[in-house]
Parts: sequence; structure tokens; C-alpha cells
Amino acid sequence: MSKKNKSKKSSKSSSRKRTPGPLTAAGLVRFYEEADVGVKIKPYTLIILMLIFTIVIIVLSKIYS
Repeated sequence: MSKKNKSKKSSKSSSRKRTPGPLTAAGLVRFYEEADVGVKIKPYTLIILMLIFTIVIIVLSKIYS
């Protein structure tokens, strides 16, 4: 009898854990974002790179103007 109760509990818990597939456009966008592959850069690294690039552009504009 305990085996039957365990099987019923596991089937109920597995059905609760499972999420349905994307049914709306928002679900499709979420799926696309999860599957997106690209360069991973931390925000601080990106800010530092942008500051360096800006400084280089300013220095070059002062030299060639």
C-alpha cells in the first residue's frame, strides 16, 4: 500500500514541477533569450572598456585637430 501512495505522490509532484512549453509570444521570446549564445562581458569590464575607448578618441582628436 505504501508503494501505491509513493507512486501517486511522485506523479503529482512531477506534474507540478513540469512547466508547459511556450504558448505565447512572450514565452517564445523567453525561450530565445535562454538559447542565445554570445560574448559574456561583466558590466564593469564594459564600462572600463568604454572609458578607455572614449579617452583614446579624445586624445586622437586633440592630436589631429
